Amino acid sequence: MTSNITANNKKPSKQMLNEWKWGYALVAPTIIGLMVLNIVPIFQTLYLSFFKSGAFGKGNIFVGLSNYQKMFGDAQVWHAVGNTLKYTIIVVPLTIIISMILAVLLNSKIKGKGIYRTIYFIPMVAAPAAITMVWKWLYNNQFGLINYMLSKIGVGPVNWIDDPKISLYSIAIIGIWSTVGYSMVLLIAGLQEIPKDFYEASSIDGASPVRQFFNITLPLVSPTLFFVVVTSIIQSMQVFDVIYMMIDVTSPAYDSTVSLVYLFYNNSFKYTDKGYGSAIVILLLVIIMMITVFQMKAQKKWVNYM
Repeated sequence: MTSNITANNKKPSKQMLNEWKWGYALVAPTIIGLMVLNIVPIFQTLYLSFFKSGAFGKGNIFVGLSNYQKMFGDAQVWHAVGNTLKYTIIVVPLTIIISMILAVLLNSKIKGKGIYRTIYFIPMVAAPAAITMVWKWLYNNQFGLINYMLSKIGVGPVNWIDDPKISLYSIAIIGIWSTVGYSMVLLIAGLQEIPKDFYEASSIDGASPVRQFFNITLPLVSPTLFFVVVTSIIQSMQVFDVIYMMIDVTSPAYDSTVSLVYLFYNNSFKYTDKGYGSAIVILLLVIIMMITVFQMKAQKKWVNYM
C-alpha cells in the first residue's frame, strides 16, 4: 500500500515535462484563436446586449433587460426566427440526402470520380458573393436563364427573388447547391473507413445493395453523418450573405426571407443600435444551443460508434 502511494506521488520526469510543454505549445495557437475569435466575443456581445448605443457609437447607456423586452415584443424578430428555422428545415434534410447519395456513388468504382468530386466541391471554395451574383442573374425574371428555359416549355416568367411565396425557396436552392459538395466529401471520408469485409460477408449471404446500404452503410457511417447534421444545422441557422445580396430591405419579399443574422446586421450597422442587435444574436445563440443539446441527447439512439 505504501509503495503504491509513493509511486502515485512520484514527480514526473524531465522527459514527461518536456512532452507536456511541447503538447501545450502545439495546441496553444488553437486555444488562443478559440478564445479571441469565439469565447471573448460571446461575452462581449452578451455584455453589449444590456446597453443602448449612444450617439455616434459612443457613450453606451445601460438599459438592463429593455432590449430583450423589445425583442420579445418585436413581430419582425419572430418572423426572422420562423424564416431561419424554415430555411434550415428545407436545406439540411435535402443537403444530407443528396450528399449521401453522391457520396455512395462516388465511393464506388466509377470512372472519373476524382473529377466529379472536384466539380461538386467547387461551390464550397467559391466566394459567396460571386455565387450569389451568378444565381441572381439566373433568377432574373426578365432575362434570367431559368425563366428562359421555362419559356421554352410554355411556362411564364417566375419572380424568383421578389415573390414572398417563392423567394425563401429560391435562397434555399442556393444554400443546398453551395453545401452539398462539402457534406459529400465528409461522408466519403466516413464511407472509406467502413471495412470491406462487411460487404463481402453480406454479399455471400445474399444481401442486396439496398439492404447493405441500410444495414451496413448507414449504421457505420452514422458518426460522420451526425457531425454533418450538427454542423449543417449550425451553418444554416447563421445564413446571411445570400439573403443580404439577394433581398433588399425595400423588397416585397424582405419579411418572408429576413433571417436572424440579417436582422442583427440591419439593427447593428444600418440603424446603429448594436445593443438591440446583440440581443438578437444572443437569441440565435440560445436557439442553436437548444437544438445542439437535443441532438447530442438524441444521437445516443441512432449513432453507432465502432
